[in-house]
Amino acid sequence: MAQRAMWLVSHEPGTLLCGTVRFSRRYPTVEKRAKVFNGATYVPIPEDDPFLKALLFELRLLDDDKDFVESRDSCSHINKTSIYGLPVGGEELWPVVAFQKNGMIYACVPLVEQTLSPHPPLISISGISQGFELLFGIQDFLYSGQKNDTELNTKLSQLPDLLLQACPFGTLLDANLQNSLDSINFASVTHPQKQPAWKAGTYKGKPQVSISITEKVKSMQYDKRDVADTWQVDGAVTCKCDLEGIMPNVTISLSLPTNGSPLQDILVHPCVTSLDSAILTSSSIDAMDDSAFSGPYKFPFTPPLESFNLCYYTSQVPVPPILGFYQMKEEEVQLKITVNLKLHESVKNNFEFCEAHIPFYNRGPITHVEYKVSFGQLEVFREKSLLIWIIGQKFPKSMEIGLSGTVTFGAKGHEKQPFDQICIGGTAYLKLHFRILDYTLTGCYADQHSVQVFASGKPKISTNRKLISSDYYIWNSKAPAPRPPRSMGGAFWTTEHPFSMCHSAMCALPQGRNDHLQTSVEETFRPDSLRFHKQMTLSNFIGKRVAVGVQPYNCCSYCNWR
Repeated sequence: MAQRAMWLVSHEPGTLLCGTVRFSRRYPTVEKRAKVFNGATYVPIPEDDPFLKALLFELRLLDDDKDFVESRDSCSHINKTSIYGLPVGGEELWPVVAFQKNGMIYACVPLVEQTLSPHPPLISISGISQGFELLFGIQDFLYSGQKNDTELNTKLSQLPDLLLQACPFGTLLDANLQNSLDSINFASVTHPQKQPAWKAGTYKGKPQVSISITEKVKSMQYDKRDVADTWQVDGAVTCKCDLEGIMPNVTISLSLPTNGSPLQDILVHPCVTSLDSAILTSSSIDAMDDSAFSGPYKFPFTPPLESFNLCYYTSQVPVPPILGFYQMKEEEVQLKITVNLKLHESVKNNFEFCEAHIPFYNRGPITHVEYKVSFGQLEVFREKSLLIWIIGQKFPKSMEIGLSGTVTFGAKGHEKQPFDQICIGGTAYLKLHFRILDYTLTGCYADQHSVQVFASGKPKISTNRKLISSDYYIWNSKAPAPRPPRSMGGAFWTTEHPFSMCHSAMCALPQGRNDHLQTSVEETFRPDSLRFHKQMTLSNFIGKRVAVGVQPYNCCSYCNWR
């Protein structure tokens, strides 16, 4: 006897959704049992919004629900039991225990320990009677002595802790929630709640919650057949919760669109009180497949006073936002450059800014430039040996732009000219800088209506998101370039400095040998090959995955000297 999930929904005619989910609770351990018991007939618990819509439809509580629906309104479907089957995602979620009282809809989904097709007799499902007992207990608790909305909000904020006592892991122990309330001494019943040591004070003022999602995209592109391009998205969710009370509770849900890229390697702030196991086990180490957890990602927490990072994540998106190639060739006393950039069709074409920086290292100042751009404008910084292509806020309708020209340099100075130990000869790069507001590459967003706040007063909730470039390089395809490990699969990359050698006296190879520095990483990791004796760089070592807890260090691929 257990419950898979429960909801409290306030019916609000005339509003957009005709109702609001005031409280919800899911039990992942019970859900795993349901998956085993129900087998092929298993239907997963939906998110709050689709559940709310399906429930109000089935109860005939939608404002525009005036048409006859045979599957619901025919004489053969007269409901006398308060047990419903809700249409969710083309399937039927059954059994759903639901009833309405005092403008509040109480609902839960009991665990059925057998296949659901055909529907077993209700009397054989012990979780149904337990579900009624639990919902009636919650109703009695909410409305016993309740006089106004403030008291109702206070009792709703106490429910998460009460259910830990009364219904742990979805199994009802005590339907009288007042007993649980007395046993854990809530502030509203006994004595004032103690101020936690980590919270220096309390907030006084208008309640508000702000949520910001920032994604940074990295990329290294080569335009070469033998070197794969790599890219990665790193995300951070920042919150600021101005809420009255000593220990207010907030739940934020991150959602993805249908074609969104699942979030992985999620790290959460210590204030998060619980997490679905699927969130914790989603890792970029594992191969991506259709069964990867794609949300929603729920984070219940008790916020600190200051702004804080609720969570960090990574994601393996299918393509980088901007694809390009960069070609640079030396012709007599000048350099000939060609650049082509293309914005992927799935990316929002509305930038706060977008620029391409083209530096020229280990050369003299720029004395002359001849160029042609198909879009935007070019700025020349002669002393810095730098070209900045200002693309602006939008790509043209073709989504593709180009730059070509020649650059002439003067005599090389001593200190003022930029120097780089990687960009020698034809080895050069273009670096993109851009920012897109109200957009994330994964599609991740925080829906204002899904934010649950258990505190006095109704807070103002604001959300924003943005995508920012970070270390976004396009290397000259006409010359050697630092290579990321191929084993990274587009997940990680760093810049390689291929100018070192092994200095171990115990190494069997001649000291100082550092040939074949541009070999592939697969070859670098072969300890039986004398040809590829060299010191492993940080980028090569990260190919072994920092995520499994290994620390980077210098190591010879032959003798393992470090």
